This record gives sequence, structure tokens and C-alpha cells, in this order.
Amino acid sequence: MAAETFEFTMPSLGADMDEGKLVEWLVKPGDQVAKGDIVAVVETAKAIMEVECFRAGVVQQIIVEPGTTVPVGAPLATLAAVGAPAEAPPVAEVLPAVPTEAMRPEHHAGPSGPLIRRLADQLGVDLTTVQGTGSGGAITRADVRRAAGERAPAAAAAAPPRATPPSPPRAARVANISPYARELAERLGVDLGTVQGTGRGGAIRVDDVRAAAVAPAPEAAAPERYERPATVEEPDAATRRAEAARLTTARLMARSKREIPHYYLRTTVDVTNALAWIRDRNRELPVAERILPAALFLRATAIAADQVPALNGFWEDDHFVPSPSVNLGVPVSLRGGGLITPAIADAAGLKLPELAVRMRDLATRAKTGRLRGSELTGATITVTNLGDLGVELVYGVIYPPQVALVGVGRIVERPWAVDGLLGIRSVATVTLSADHRASDGATGARLLDVLGRSLSQPQNL
Repeated sequence: MAAETFEFTMPSLGADMDEGKLVEWLVKPGDQVAKGDIVAVVETAKAIMEVECFRAGVVQQIIVEPGTTVPVGAPLATLAAVGAPAEAPPVAEVLPAVPTEAMRPEHHAGPSGPLIRRLADQLGVDLTTVQGTGSGGAITRADVRRAAGERAPAAAAAAPPRATPPSPPRAARVANISPYARELAERLGVDLGTVQGTGRGGAIRVDDVRAAAVAPAPEAAAPERYERPATVEEPDAATRRAEAARLTTARLMARSKREIPHYYLRTTVDVTNALAWIRDRNRELPVAERILPAALFLRATAIAADQVPALNGFWEDDHFVPSPSVNLGVPVSLRGGGLITPAIADAAGLKLPELAVRMRDLATRAKTGRLRGSELTGATITVTNLGDLGVELVYGVIYPPQVALVGVGRIVERPWAVDGLLGIRSVATVTLSADHRASDGATGARLLDVLGRSLSQPQNL
């Protein structure tokens, strides 16, 4: 029986996205991909981001070549569906470069997609020796790079010299590179003239740049400095992309104010106990995992949205559609202007320390252009925090088709009465912007009440 085929299409990565440009393919015909594997890089008016496949399959045909702009929903590639995971090819077939004796039965690598396996192959990492730190023990790119860094000194001393295939001329390698890979090389400080491309015709791809960024520096004399060709107008291209992002944001906000009848509520919450609680917790945590005050408001909003579901969802076709999970949208300012609002999925199911780590990771990847497409489409309620910028009160504009937005102001010290005694307390003003078509003031007041009570009991966060 012939395998079922399906199309991988240009995804909708925002409420106002009509089209996108395919920047780079990370797979080729014959590659098997799992659900969630990153398969392409797409540029929208706001950002460049990685797009994952939503079904497992084998790539059959690439329809759209890199550099092509197509409308949302246009087919980009065709794939043949695969059966259950048990029917996938054995590891020895997927990883031909790994010697059979390395498949040690006493250790089993966590789940890994084809892109992780390709990166491991490029860096000479045996995946059966890597301990995955991702969800469900999945091996991440960071795990592979860390393993490559640990083995590099020993490998350099033990490996016999081997012949290297002739490389294409330096100028040809530098010219044959995707825009996203070139931009990533600038951010990571990678000299493109030293990178060996693994793409078609020796093209330099994103994984080549990342591999070069973690590779040990050569001991030989440094190569001549790569000079960017005068014909490449990257600053102008970046400026145009920033202007397009600003225009997209402007259109979306204009639509919001034109179509959504906003109503606004505000409350002032005492966060003195909550701040003291996270100070105590942070003494026990590594620096990279310490909890920022912003995470308190995200966690409290997630709890409130879960308990007041009338404000967690979308207004579609003249009626409210509640969401089964709370996915918090976190606005991030882009360099050069514009906003992007990725989502923390299932935030109500995350404890505060894990939510804090996810928040920091999401903001970092948003600013470096490493978001996944699914992270831009699922937000059910947005939290905008301008307190770090000194703003004490913010009334936000709802991000359609959502129906609510929580605004957080700066934490300040104020005279405050507690149990009849006046003292100095740390307080913050929290606002709610809500869609009057989907709810009324009483519903909004319940959400702010739950949010405030959650912040007063930080041990329950």
C-alpha cells in the first residue's frame, strides 16, 4: 500500500501575517523527520524564525526554493507519512557514520531528531554517550555541543592525521551562504572564510556556522580577515526588515483598537512577601536559574487565567472560544523597532522556577532570531511588563484574536497599612485590558483578585 502523503505549507506565524520568505531548508529529500523537528527557516515582516514539522514523515519533494516569498498556506514541500515510532528505521540506518561497536547496550541516548543527529555527526559526537537534558530526556543541540567541547582536547591529541577533501575557493564559499547563516555568523563572531560548508555545492548552512562557533581555535596563523563584499547591503536589508516589523505592529494595533471594545481595570498589589520569598530561593539556585520578579507576575497570571477561563482564549466568528490551556504571550522588543510576542505553552502547569527558566530562554531566543513557529501562534493571554523600564502604570492594547492583556508596572516602595499598622511595603500596579465582547468588568475583577491573592501567597506559586 502506498504511503500517505501530505504537504508542508507556509505557516501563519502571526495574526497579520499574509506571506513569508523561505530562507533556508534544514532537510533534503529522503530525510526522515519527527513531529516537532525543525525543518526550515522562514522570514516574516517581524523576524527570522525556525519552523518545525507538525507530523512525522519522510521528505519527498522540495517545492519552494530558498529566497522565495509565498503566501500563507502555500505548499513548501511534500512528505510521506510514517507509522508509529516503532516502525522507524533502526538507529544503525539513521546514523551510518557511528561505528557499530559504539552502540553500547548499557546506555541509550534520549530522543533526537535528524537535525540533532546531523549536528552530532558534524562534530564527531557519539549520541549514545550523550545525556539529554531536554523534555523527556531528549538530546538538545546544547547537549551535543557540550559533548563536543568535552571530547575536543582528547580527540585532537589522539586522532591521526587524515586527508581533507579539497575545499571550494574561499570567495565561493563565502558567497554561497543563506542570509540567515550570514546573520548568525555576525552575531557569533564566526569568520565565514574559515567555515567548510556542508550544503549543496559546498553552501554554508546554519549548522555549519554554529559548529564553527564551538570548534576550538586553530593554532596556526590566523587567516586573513574576511572582508564583506561591497555589493552586500546587509545594514540596508536589516533596516528594511526593522521598518517592516514596525509597520506590521502598527497595523495589528490599529486593527485591535478599531475592532475591539476595550475596558480597563487596575489594582495595586503588595509584593513584599513575594520578593522576600524569591530572595531566599535564589540563594539556593545557580545564577542561570535564579528567579526574576517578572516571573512572579507571569505565574500569578497563569493561575488567574486558569481559574477565570472567560479571559483565556480567542474571539472568533463573533463568539468567544476558550482555550484548554494557558499559553502566556510575552512581548519582546526587537532591535530596530517592532514587537514579537512568543508564548510560554501550558504555563498554568509550570511551577515558578521552571517558568522563570522558560521566560529567560524565550526572551533570549526571540532577540537572536531562534524562535520556533509554534511559539508565535499559540498565546491565549498576554502579559506585558514595563516595570523594568521604569513605567509604573501600563494600559496595554489587546493582541487579537486574544481577549485580555495584563500590564505590570514598576515595583515601588510606598507607605502601606497592614493589619492597622502603617509601614513601608513593596507594591506594584497591575492592570487588565479586556475585550468587552467576551467579558465584563465583574469577570475582569475576579481575574485581578485571584492574581493579587496568588502574589500574597508566594509559597503556593
